[in-house]
Amino acid sequence: MSKLTLNRPLAFFDIESTGTNPRIDRIIDLAVIRMLPGGKQDQFEFRFNPEIPIPPETTAIHGISDADVADSPPFKDQAEKVAEVFETCDLAGYNAIKFDIPMLVAEFKRAAVEFDMTGRKFVDPQRIFHQREPRDLTAALKFYCDELHLGAHGALDDILATVRIFLSQLDRYPDLPGDIDALHEVSNPRHPDWADLEGRLRWTHGEAAINFGKNQGRPLRELVQKDTGFLNWILQNEFPEDTKNIIRNAMKGEFPSPPPK
Repeated sequence: MSKLTLNRPLAFFDIESTGTNPRIDRIIDLAVIRMLPGGKQDQFEFRFNPEIPIPPETTAIHGISDADVADSPPFKDQAEKVAEVFETCDLAGYNAIKFDIPMLVAEFKRAAVEFDMTGRKFVDPQRIFHQREPRDLTAALKFYCDELHLGAHGALDDILATVRIFLSQLDRYPDLPGDIDALHEVSNPRHPDWADLEGRLRWTHGEAAINFGKNQGRPLRELVQKDTGFLNWILQNEFPEDTKNIIRNAMKGEFPSPPPK
């Protein structure tokens, strides 16, 4: 860590939550490692009762159930203590800029506890990884086959390279399935909360809800009753066809059911 220069503490943190929407979801687990100038580190862990049910599909991801947090205090009861941990700290975490920071800010706002973001710096190792390690076809051919992609961007050369990479992956990873149905699942992983293929809709407490924009978190059933204009706007614009089909059916009173557990 000799290369790292700190003028003030740097707080690495990770959140587990009831879902991914800061407006409606809640933090249930928070871990912080605070790096201090001079090299010392300290560690903090918090467990919260979200005061809303944890969806079973979310429990399947992080393993935390309603029973696990039943006796834990809600975030608002520990918000002052959490704020002290982050006091004067810059922030860091894997994918933190997209997920963890918005979730944390939303919880402090609900708790009416000041959490001033002014002047804080952010470090995200995921973004550094994506910037520094090429992930294009040429890089994959070099990594898996130790070959240079001399014909890059010619259609035939590109697809020949793709075939070689795929066959090398099958050899390299013994646990990678060999049948197409299973490979389809590996290649097209869907978040368990998604109600459609691209996550424009998500399951929220057993209801399909909007997962973007000003109506994020609102169930389709509510929008059908109160805001069909927004649904019609989706139908008239460039949204995935499966998303539109779900909305069309909902407007006819045919609401989707979540997949079986």
